[in-house]
Amino acid sequence: MRFFSSEEGQGLTEYALLILFIAIVVVVVLVLLGPAVGNLYQVVVDNWPPF
Repeated sequence: MRFFSSEEGQGLTEYALLILFIAIVVVVVLVLLGPAVGNLYQVVVDNWPPF
């Protein structure tokens, strides 16, 4: 049973929720792994031989 004749907005809402979920996951991963990646880059730069 359809209450509305057009339900096109439902698809757009689902895509928006999916993008929001992906953005939240990316932010959480960056917050958790950010310091470790920064430390890794710092170790590489500190051990890089000077020219």
